[in-house]
Amino acid sequence: MAKLRFSLLALAVMSLAASGALAATVEFEDPKGDDHGPGEYVYPTDAVYAPGSFDITDFEVDDKGDDVEFELNVGAKLEDPWRMGSGFSVQMAFILIDNAPGGFTETPPGLNVKVDESTAWDVCVILSPQTMARVQQEIDAKGGAMASSLIAPTRVKGRRSSITARVSKEELGGKGDISTWKYEVLMQSNEGFPKGGDLLTRKVNEFEGQHRFGGGTDFDCDPHVMDILGDHSQLAHYECADDGSTVKHATIKLVQP
Repeated sequence: MAKLRFSLLALAVMSLAASGALAATVEFEDPKGDDHGPGEYVYPTDAVYAPGSFDITDFEVDDKGDDVEFELNVGAKLEDPWRMGSGFSVQMAFILIDNAPGGFTETPPGLNVKVDESTAWDVCVILSPQTMARVQQEIDAKGGAMASSLIAPTRVKGRRSSITARVSKEELGGKGDISTWKYEVLMQSNEGFPKGGDLLTRKVNEFEGQHRFGGGTDFDCDPHVMDILGDHSQLAHYECADDGSTVKHATIKLVQP
């Protein structure tokens, strides 16, 4: 009887797999304590920027049938000191996905990094504590040619140390197994009063301030990213001219599970 039950269970699993009913899950782990951008960045001085707030610890993508769920975990308990209403305030992340031919090598305004052409991204999911309407307004105003590929999820939620959001597969425009897609997460900070054309991102300056990261430059030639999945040394390969203009942007590659 035990053998019969086992055979029936195995047959059921095989049938589900054949019909595509088994959802895929993609997981990435990231080293703790590497939330310093190219290596020397420091947090703003205000107490709301708790240690570990921008330290990616792991990232998970779940196939939910018609939707894809994203879960990003950081190295600190999420707080909502600015009463954004979404369970967190200071974090903001950009999830780049390569799931089709072609794509973009530029990243959303304010990040100051590029993507290697071999893993050019096709869609970007923005995890922001701001309302969907505010994020979409920024996308429409500042997204330029990539605006239609920038996605503001209907709901982004923070709980404990996890930020989650769901996006329909139709919006993502991808087909097939999510484990065949390439991903990168660029960790930034939510800025309610962004400078110029920056898309709700916080500046990195030479010296840290109450609401400014330090350890970079006072120009826009350095990457304004605190953490990424994978090889951090990619962020260090940038070059600034004496006048602060960009000679070479830091260039990253998306990663595949």
